[in-house]
Amino acid sequence: MAAIVHRTPVMTSETTNQLVGKKVYFKMENQQKTGAFKFRGATFKLMQLTDRQLKKGIITASAGNHAQGVAYAARKLGAKATIYMPVHTPKAKVNATRSYGAEVVLVGESFQEAYQASCQRRMQTGATYVHPFDDYDVMAGQGSIVMELLRQEDRLDTIIVPIGGGGLISGIAVAAKHVNRNIQIIGVQAENAAAAHRSYHYNNRKKLESVSTIAEGIAVKEPGELTMPIIRNFVDDVVTVSEAEIAYAIIYMLERNKTLVEGAGAAALAALFAHQDQIYSQHCGIIVSGGNMDISTMANPIPQ
Repeated sequence: MAAIVHRTPVMTSETTNQLVGKKVYFKMENQQKTGAFKFRGATFKLMQLTDRQLKKGIITASAGNHAQGVAYAARKLGAKATIYMPVHTPKAKVNATRSYGAEVVLVGESFQEAYQASCQRRMQTGATYVHPFDDYDVMAGQGSIVMELLRQEDRLDTIIVPIGGGGLISGIAVAAKHVNRNIQIIGVQAENAAAAHRSYHYNNRKKLESVSTIAEGIAVKEPGELTMPIIRNFVDDVVTVSEAEIAYAIIYMLERNKTLVEGAGAAALAALFAHQDQIYSQHCGIIVSGGNMDISTMANPIPQ
């Protein structure tokens, strides 16, 4: 896997350290291939498949980073990928996915409709389905982030991780606790898409009727069946941040650290700013999960 996936850098910022009174280490997964951490999980999943499975093809549904990660991983491993995307997916994301060699099928008004169509196609073709988060191999691939991070900075006592369906934080939490059981893992969700937060604190999986957030990469209505028990067992806390707090973190990263991150990628920093008084840490890791922002949306009003 190391031959395919980038070993992303860790960035520090004296300005940030002084603001929060902690040493902060940004794990820059926005600099991963395809611009997000999703490439790791897709690559590891595909590497577990037999040649026969790869020849039958790969299929998934996604409106964002997972699509590009699967498409590029499939190309690297010589498999044909078919990605179902909602019809209103931004052209830039569709074109990027196609540029990695995948067949893109635009169908449905929402992710759920695209997902249902992809499941029907899988039954017809026998292709292997690569779920964006609810898959143990995908989680394990995402866990490679923290194994790198702890080699790059072994003093970490806390890691803050964005949560959508839960694949990223599940992989990170299990791997981190395996290395050092005392590391605190804190998950963060947008207030307007807080299904995992509710499920974590009320001890049952919650499904939201709707989600609306500038952090579209973590805008998931329901956490995974496989991920949620892992989150409950290995994650120390889950917090939420507002749309304004996420927006501020995006601008902060652009102005202070000269790097563009998407809403989901800014969520962990937003949580550090919003909850710094409750985060007891001297050396804090921040997972910058992705940088694939649709620039045309930057001037849009912040959802309330």
